Amino acid sequence: MNRDLTVYPENETGNMLWQLLQAGVDLGQTHEVEFSVIFEQEEQALNFGKLLLENNQKLSFSPYQGSETHPWEITAYPAMPLSNQNIEGYTQLLIENSAELGGVFDGWYTQAQGVLAQS
Repeated sequence: MNRDLTVYPENETGNMLWQLLQAGVDLGQTHEVEFSVIFEQEEQALNFGKLLLENNQKLSFSPYQGSETHPWEITAYPAMPLSNQNIEGYTQLLIENSAELGGVFDGWYTQAQGVLAQS
């Protein structure tokens, strides 16, 4: 199979999706995806969490050990088919909506990535 760079661009998301496709994951199936945003202050994270809840998003709130300057994490769990457009679009929404609260996007993950660890 040849890689279509318009569907699987040569960026972090496109590379991950291409690897998942090669591992046999059905990208068109709906998967829960974890998107994390980290914050300097607990109140900032809670305010962002409130915004997500008001938009019917499933989320979690927890301390974050991976950054000394941003020790609070909000993770959103939307369900979506795995496409570059869906992942990059949701990422951009999080970046734009968390910016005024000092949020820093910290990446995404889906259980489908566990297939790669088993390969």
